[in-house]
Amino acid sequence: MSRPFEIEIAESEEELKKRLQTANLGNQKEKLIMLWWIKSGQAKEQQDIGKRLAKDTSTVTRWLQKYRSGGLDELLKIKKAPGAKRKIPEGAIAALEEELKTGKGFSSYGAIVEWLKQEQGLDIEYATVYALVRYRLGAKLKVPRPQSHKQDEKLVSEFKKNSVSF
Repeated sequence: MSRPFEIEIAESEEELKKRLQTANLGNQKEKLIMLWWIKSGQAKEQQDIGKRLAKDTSTVTRWLQKYRSGGLDELLKIKKAPGAKRKIPEGAIAALEEELKTGKGFSSYGAIVEWLKQEQGLDIEYATVYALVRYRLGAKLKVPRPQSHKQDEKLVSEFKKNSVSF
């Protein structure tokens, strides 16, 4: 037999049931069900809760410790990993954004890589710069299409006059 199982649940059964109905994450539902079982007297031991939820008793113990220390909010808190540190600092991104807004801009993403190396002292890979400029900043490098030197200027202007634009 396990040691005595004693925990005081501050929330009412109705409140736990209501929170259970509005919970949208499975992990939160399991924790709320556990509290509801304890409050309603359906579960008397941690081992019983572990079997009913198909969780190890150490997991149930950890959840109950969180509830004891911080209440329901602490138990249901979702932690998010901070993620990797950005390779390009915010100051450099702001300077790049200003440079992109000027009329001259850049002729290629390789030119941006070189600009970052010279102006900001950053050695950043091409793919990183492309992803930053294209997707995060939403900028496209506008370069006119090459034109043949053999084109007849009279024919081009005549075509522009006679063509129907929509």
